[in-house]
Amino acid sequence: MQEKEITYKHKKIFYRSIGDGPVVVLLHGVPFDGGLWSNQFHVFPGFKLIIPDLPGSGRSEIIDDMSMEGMAECVKEIIIHETASLFFKSGEPHSVIVIGHSMGGYITLALAEKYPELLNGFGLFSSSAYADSEERKAGRKKTIQLIQEKGVEEFAKTSVPNLYSPVTKEQNPALIEQQIEIARNFSAESLVNYQMAMMHRKDRSEVLRKATVPIFFALGRFDLVIPLKDGLEQGSLGDLSYFHVLENAGHVGMMEEASETNTILLNYLTNTCRFAP
Repeated sequence: MQEKEITYKHKKIFYRSIGDGPVVVLLHGVPFDGGLWSNQFHVFPGFKLIIPDLPGSGRSEIIDDMSMEGMAECVKEIIIHETASLFFKSGEPHSVIVIGHSMGGYITLALAEKYPELLNGFGLFSSSAYADSEERKAGRKKTIQLIQEKGVEEFAKTSVPNLYSPVTKEQNPALIEQQIEIARNFSAESLVNYQMAMMHRKDRSEVLRKATVPIFFALGRFDLVIPLKDGLEQGSLGDLSYFHVLENAGHVGMMEEASETNTILLNYLTNTCRFAP
């Protein structure tokens, strides 16, 4: 694994580059950094993984435009930098697969909407194309208030455990404690920016309907953030969808059910690249 960084609009953005082959970009959600995908770092031989810390997370600085569209542009620049623009020449086949977890999925959809020619496939891992409901927006406002009034520590302790399934809470409480420690390292500014960006993102269901590439979906049976019902609805929107339910996972299936996640992801990646144009 190589640890790298680019300067994007005068800000340092950190990412990991692993392996060689067709390019697969893995985007994390909140409150995580690229380490969310650590169980996937070395299990996809024949693929080149690019795993950034999104702006404001981990070792990456906050950028001026922390909207989904702004962060999507940042991700695109990482891809261009890492591939030396080879995949963007006129007439080249689609060459990149992007899988986004939670907020990373919202960024993936923004990327797919603006740059469909970039993608050979994309995926939503515990994520959604729907905009926030009014109830969800109200919840985000409460989260912002919590961060501003009681700090990141309180946010980490109260929010992180809700991301995991009852099975994980019983069998692997150390995993949750580890993530609480990581969440404590976020700045309040980053967390508030993320909540604002997610609250104001637009509905991108049409991106799924118009997609001409295979779409990957994975949801946890016990996910309290993305209802299974929403995921099932969205899985039927695209022409070709790979849909999976992780039976013992909450919102963090790539950690909670790592082996199953690796199996379904490898199947999707292999099939998608096999039938690439």
